[in-house]
Amino acid sequence: MFWKDDWDLARAHFEAWWRRETFCVSVTAPKDEPWEDIPAPPEPASLEQQWLDPVWRAQARVHWLSQTYFGGEAFPVFATDIGPGALGTFLGARPVLMPTTVWYDPCIVDPDRHPPLVFHVKHEWWLKHAALVAEGLRVADGRFLVGFPDLIENMDTLAALRGTEEVLTDLADRPEWVKARLWEINEAFYEAFDRLYEMVNGAGSGNVFGAFQIWGPGKTAKVQCDISALMGPAQFAEFVAPPLAEQCAWLDYSLFHLDGSQCIRHLDLLLGIDDLDAIEFTPEPGQPGGGSPHWYGLYRRILDAGKGVQAVGVQLDEIEPLLEALDGGAVYILGPHAATEAEARAVLERVEELRV
Repeated sequence: MFWKDDWDLARAHFEAWWRRETFCVSVTAPKDEPWEDIPAPPEPASLEQQWLDPVWRAQARVHWLSQTYFGGEAFPVFATDIGPGALGTFLGARPVLMPTTVWYDPCIVDPDRHPPLVFHVKHEWWLKHAALVAEGLRVADGRFLVGFPDLIENMDTLAALRGTEEVLTDLADRPEWVKARLWEINEAFYEAFDRLYEMVNGAGSGNVFGAFQIWGPGKTAKVQCDISALMGPAQFAEFVAPPLAEQCAWLDYSLFHLDGSQCIRHLDLLLGIDDLDAIEFTPEPGQPGGGSPHWYGLYRRILDAGKGVQAVGVQLDEIEPLLEALDGGAVYILGPHAATEAEARAVLERVEELRV
């Protein structure tokens, strides 16, 4: 990979991290000298161009990538997200474009009359996402990888389709309907994933899941259930865990996004899913950041259960203490965008001394 001259070493570290044998550290910075002189595009004329125009998206992303140093296990990737939750749009949720994110209007008004949830390859929003992936592949030319959009699944996708309050009520009013829809969402996930994987896999190179910057040599994804912050462990065990366990078994490499301290109540259930490989934790606003000693015990609990850890929101001066506290265990630190390339390199040189 031309814009990541140590990609072979980074790949080896990722593979070892998935095996729980070493750590990974990702740090980026403005590059001293750009990889190439690639101008930025004009400001987008509309939200539609900002999110949906493959050519504009490619120009903007390639410009940023060309000026960025990718240190440690950081790697250049063309992001293909149109907001968080692509799978819901393939199944009928209506995206509402905003300057920094995308919201979704539900489409299931009458659950008793709504048809089964089925992925269709000619769906408008599948075609929009596929066009972004295709443009990324067209312009990559060996310089960077092309990532999967943030698909999302399980109860979070059903909430996008039905509405958060409505689907929580459905857990009590129509539990069998919820379960049936979750299995349909699994099947839709597999179909969409397979089509994306066929596009990006190339010569057996695996795939990048853009959300949380993970790469694996096989089918690799971030999985989640953010709405579980509003659910009890018994509900999680009954509704979320079965399709999640099947999804993790279907994938080769899986990372669960544990969103906020309210979701920690489900950690034991997650640790009991044999095929789940790793867990990422995102502290909510107002809590200490991901590199704080406040979370060391949580990370050790995950590691002791035989899972990998991803720590996000870690500051440069927190990287070494975190690695030392976890004895250089299988933690993937998604670090910050450093001020300079020299600053990033200095931290990474010290980090390598901790690798055994």
